[in-house]
Amino acid sequence: MRKFLVILDDSRECLNAMRFAAMRAANTGGGVQILSVIPPDEFNHWIGVGEVMRAEARERIEAHFNVFAKWMRDKQGVDPELVIREGEPIDEILSQVNEDREIGVIVLGAGTGRKGPGPLVTALSKNAGTLPIPMTIVPGELSKEQLEAIT
Repeated sequence: MRKFLVILDDSRECLNAMRFAAMRAANTGGGVQILSVIPPDEFNHWIGVGEVMRAEARERIEAHFNVFAKWMRDKQGVDPELVIREGEPIDEILSQVNEDREIGVIVLGAGTGRKGPGPLVTALSKNAGTLPIPMTIVPGELSKEQLEAIT
């Protein structure tokens, strides 16, 4: 089974990437893997405080995942899997792709604000020629109807 890898973060464009991945998976018989990366700089505190912060970050990620997973199951018939990694986001995304050979496409949402498409899109686009799989960039301005039409 081919999996669509989507990155769960705090960006607004993440929502369109989730929708796109779920719709494509439903229409092609694939799966969805949702990856969330906890950057190491979030835990540069005393050991006890860092562990509490790490646990809180995981709880927050799981709560967001549960919202997306329910929508994917109810609306698209897709049961996503969650992977949480700790480290530098680009490194962890590439490691996940290299470690899970069922991942067939990376799906990223592009921001629409003055800051540009977002740091993940920018960084991964620079390395697009060396990625082992294709990358799909979903514009943040697409409506649900537009997403349905192209998936």
